[in-house]
Amino acid sequence: MNTWKEFIENESKKEYYIKLKDFVVNEYKNYTCYPPYNLIFHALSVTDIKDIKVVILGQDPYHEENQAHGLAFSVTCPKIPPSLQNIYKEMSSDLGVVINQDGNLDYLAKQGELLLNTSLTVRAHMANSHSNHGWEIFTDNCIKLLNDINRPIVFILWGRNAISKTKYLTNKNHLILTSAHPSPLSAYNGFFGSKPFSKTNEFLIKNNIEPIKWYK
Repeated sequence: MNTWKEFIENESKKEYYIKLKDFVVNEYKNYTCYPPYNLIFHALSVTDIKDIKVVILGQDPYHEENQAHGLAFSVTCPKIPPSLQNIYKEMSSDLGVVINQDGNLDYLAKQGELLLNTSLTVRAHMANSHSNHGWEIFTDNCIKLLNDINRPIVFILWGRNAISKTKYLTNKNHLILTSAHPSPLSAYNGFFGSKPFSKTNEFLIKNNIEPIKWYK
């Protein structure tokens, strides 16, 4: 499969996806959910399969108003969530630069970075409320598809849920970086000091791939 459109069309024929779609449509009809319905697949629409250099796997979208817009860890509001604040702190420490912390990570997605959540939707104020309804199967299949690409890709897995996906990453061409989640509850247990941003660029340069410009 060469495009995410083809991938989604293929998944949409499967029983799990049909049930998932019915669930999501019903949730958006009856409750406030995030991200906006038209941005559920934003991560896949911004970053084509052929352009992917890096995958960062999150958990589920932010569940408060004016935050989630379809990219893991990214927000469109001025208030930066704690996990993203910690990502910026590690980025600044790792790269030795001052980071423009505006919260919107579209600039990374446009460089070939897939910012994918394990679940792509959530009900307002209820973290993980759309988990175990089929999104995990969908995103697992995304990861399996990318694993089969022989072009080198960096997979950055933060936290237990993301690290559990390493079982799908069997291709020796890829680099897998794991650490604690950037959440304030766990960032000091191995996220800070893990240097994922410099390690990613070292790997990309080694493989003659243009590195990511992590900061604006």
